[in-house]
Amino acid sequence: MYSRKPFYLIVAALFLVGLALMLHRHFVYEVPWLPGEKRQIWSVEAKVEFEADGRPVKASLAIPGSQPGFTLMNESAASPGYGLSFVQAEDGGSRAEWSIRSASGHQELYYKVDMMLDPFAKGPLGNMPPQVTTVEVAEPYATAMDQVLTLAEARSSDGITFTRELLKELGSGGQNAELLAQYKTSGPLLVDMLHRAGVSARLLKGLQLEDGRRRQRLVDVVQVFDGERYDIFNPATGEQGRQESLLLWEYHSAPVLDLVGASNSRVSFSMLEQEQPVNVALAKKFDQPDWINVSLYNLPLEEQALFKGILLIPIGVLAVVFLRIIVGVKTSGTFMPVLIAMAFIQTSLLTGLVGFLLIVGTGLVLRSYLSHLNLLLVARISAVIIMVIGMIGFFSIVAYQLGLTEGMKITFFPMIILAWTIERMSVLWEEEGPKEVLKQGGGSLVVAVMAFLAMNNEFIRHLTFNFLGLQLIVMAAVLVLGNYTGYRLTELKRFKPLVDELKHD
Repeated sequence: MYSRKPFYLIVAALFLVGLALMLHRHFVYEVPWLPGEKRQIWSVEAKVEFEADGRPVKASLAIPGSQPGFTLMNESAASPGYGLSFVQAEDGGSRAEWSIRSASGHQELYYKVDMMLDPFAKGPLGNMPPQVTTVEVAEPYATAMDQVLTLAEARSSDGITFTRELLKELGSGGQNAELLAQYKTSGPLLVDMLHRAGVSARLLKGLQLEDGRRRQRLVDVVQVFDGERYDIFNPATGEQGRQESLLLWEYHSAPVLDLVGASNSRVSFSMLEQEQPVNVALAKKFDQPDWINVSLYNLPLEEQALFKGILLIPIGVLAVVFLRIIVGVKTSGTFMPVLIAMAFIQTSLLTGLVGFLLIVGTGLVLRSYLSHLNLLLVARISAVIIMVIGMIGFFSIVAYQLGLTEGMKITFFPMIILAWTIERMSVLWEEEGPKEVLKQGGGSLVVAVMAFLAMNNEFIRHLTFNFLGLQLIVMAAVLVLGNYTGYRLTELKRFKPLVDELKHD
């Protein structure tokens, strides 16, 4: 007798691997368990304005990319008459560059980007400390700086805590703080003082996201390093840590706008919050293949639509296996109900049921005449296939003439399967009688409807398409059901006389 241990090990492995893949998709790639969820998308538009005086103009605008907290979804630009390119700068940042041979008067250029709020997003935010450069400071600002730095240094232990204490001193309203506030704005002042103290830091530009805001400006943010560790500080408010609604627009210490051939430039920002279905958002997020990200979103849309239907077949197969092995429902053909259920998805349930009964019923009548011709099997099946095609065409025309456009959907039925169903039922009618035909035909329809309800469920469709690991779990369930050797539920009625007898006793 063979040991069953390998079988159970295979089933357990399939289940655990499938479950692990599903959990990985959910926790690493943020794929939701339930359909209908939406993702928050921020549409930000940068408007570049300047005055041109007839010379060639070149405008280079720093643009954001995917970064911790945000994933770039779309970007576009509007600039009639200008040449436009998205280039990679030497410092690693991305820039939009407009150019034109000649322009005069007031000019407006637009750049739009859609960023998805994404706690799992990763990006090229620099974690290499910049070089510390000391700037010569005139008196009395130099003395004020040194006094403030001395107080902050005494109450700190590293670069991060030093920055925190320094911001407290600058926000204390003391005489030195008031004097230094006249020297520079808060962002550049903080960076200068940190460099003066030997702490590596860089000035970044961020955008505070607020729904419906217009003509907003970038705010200064300071990235402070302590070895390879860094933290973000808002020099204006003294807040430590990055805010969820803060989008870093420029994070390579480069100018936001570099303009040649024009003057009086200005950059302003408008923003709008919107929500997109999670499948749309994830399709855009995962358009770049990742070797560990086994996702159908990497495929072209046509193939995605194809797999959306194919991946439902194992669910229908599982329903057939359960109803046949556990419940004991008899069907005409093993997996014919699954194919009929697939047709129901295309036609809708009511239209599919009417069409199926109409074609099979008419086919049985016509097939009964073929029995008297004593044809060979292949020729007989071929004739039935031709009859099925003819019936589908005839009923489609009649439905169209009557204005019943829903009836034309019967063309989605698998013709070969219908032909074999008619052939099997006809043979069954001749050998077992009409009662067995009704039993197996009715069983097939019941199984097809149950499979349709399972396959057409929005939750099931969401899981099968977004979690490929579910296929392994379904396979494990099919193997377990295939190991069942007990009574079917429909067989239990045989014990009814015994139960009645025990009750009377």
